[in-house]
Amino acid sequence: MIRSLKIRGIIIALSIIFAIIYLIPSVTPNLPQFWQKIFPTNKIHLGLDLQGGMHLILEVETDEALKANLDRYIDDIKETLKQNNIKFEKIIRKGLNLEIISPYNNITQIRGIIADQYKNFEIVKDTQNKVIISFTPKYKKYLERYSVEQAVETIRNRIDQFGVTEPEIRALGERRILVELPGIKDPDRALKIIGKTARLEFKLVNENISPQDIKNGKIPEDCEVLYKINKDEFGKIISKTPIVVYKKVLLTGEYIKDARVQIDTRYNEPYVAIEFDSQGAKIFDKITAENVGRKLAIILDNNVYSAPVIQERISGGRASITGRFTTKEAHDLAIVLRAGALPAPVKILEKRTVGPSLGKDSIKKGFFSMVIGGAIVLVFMVFYYGTAGFIADIALVFNLILILACLAAFEATLTLPGIAGIILTIGMAVDANVLIFERIREEIRLKKPFRSAVENGFSRAFLTIVDANVTTLIAAIVLYQYGTGPIKGFAVTLSIGIITSIYTGVFVSRFLFDSLLQKRSKIGIGIQMPGGKK
Repeated sequence: MIRSLKIRGIIIALSIIFAIIYLIPSVTPNLPQFWQKIFPTNKIHLGLDLQGGMHLILEVETDEALKANLDRYIDDIKETLKQNNIKFEKIIRKGLNLEIISPYNNITQIRGIIADQYKNFEIVKDTQNKVIISFTPKYKKYLERYSVEQAVETIRNRIDQFGVTEPEIRALGERRILVELPGIKDPDRALKIIGKTARLEFKLVNENISPQDIKNGKIPEDCEVLYKINKDEFGKIISKTPIVVYKKVLLTGEYIKDARVQIDTRYNEPYVAIEFDSQGAKIFDKITAENVGRKLAIILDNNVYSAPVIQERISGGRASITGRFTTKEAHDLAIVLRAGALPAPVKILEKRTVGPSLGKDSIKKGFFSMVIGGAIVLVFMVFYYGTAGFIADIALVFNLILILACLAAFEATLTLPGIAGIILTIGMAVDANVLIFERIREEIRLKKPFRSAVENGFSRAFLTIVDANVTTLIAAIVLYQYGTGPIKGFAVTLSIGIITSIYTGVFVSRFLFDSLLQKRSKIGIGIQMPGGKK
């Protein structure tokens, strides 16, 4: 313990200044310009349960990501087999396997190529004219983990552009994602932005297939039927037109550099203008140069938004997506295209919305319980310990201020369980003073001088206080490590409260005791002193 009162006073004064600097932004929303340039502007952020918002638990359909990766390998394997002059009939995907079909008695050669050049694959089964391959278990695990990580980053990018402050987006387990959006005012719109896969693809239209062929199911093996959504002037879907497109993907949205909402001056309708990066621009240039006069379908999540005729070669790396959008729809589409496509679809396992009024009610009740609990403790301490109890009350109030200042400094989120953690900390902070005061009483009963009793009371109770608080701190750290949002909120305030309560209960209280003892020989401690005085 530092002996010098002056040094201790300076340390306490600095901690008071720290608390004031970090609490002012939370108390006063309109900070002057000089403050924003010199001092921190961190605020205490309110959690979902206090300011309202949306809570989601999503599950990434990782099997779909595996299928998409298998599809990407089909053209690559075809090219490799051709380069090695190995004949084959076709390569198709069935479930999570690829089947290489070859009636040319060269299965052994195909096996050798796969084993030599595709280390991420394993042979599942082979017959006289077929080789079935699949990803190795290790590579599957990698792709599944990567899909979830990529989904987390993509959702975070979308939410950042949507404008939600302090969202919590993180992986839960192997396939799940937790999304908490405090203060969100349009949950349905946010849900659409989060859940949209946004896989943008460019495919050529097969114009040789008649509507009757589509109706009769006479579709070539290398083609598929998709639908173009037709909307009225208000953006309402009125019909869907079948369009036959080739399965081969010519270009995807992964090459998009930017996507912006523009207004078509001819029809006064919004559309989304997209710009490709340098590699995407080269691919788009090649596609348009080789297919002048043909229709190119622009497909988003298996829906054809438009299928314009390529009038000429387009070398600028720019394209547009039309579809009678409303301004909000066009803006949301631009957001998901800029943020990138999800690696796989996500499904909602749990959805919970907390209204702002419920959040305000929670704040009111939480604050009321804190005030009532704190007031009872303050009155009891003064009643039972006299002047020493008043010193403990000062330390307790300072402790509460320090907790809130630390929450602002660390940009932590205050939740309803966090308020419970603060209330619990109030009791624990007083407990430290009770241990000290009872130890001082014992020393006085042994007829020790008052200064010596105070010295022994603080020094001998210190280890007990630290021991009790450290064990609680360990429990709080474990809760933070393995708990979810509300439990983490409780663990954060409890951890901060434990550290600040040791500081205020021991260091600050001792300073106040020593300061008063310099002016007077005794401090009321709530017991009968020699001579009948308290």
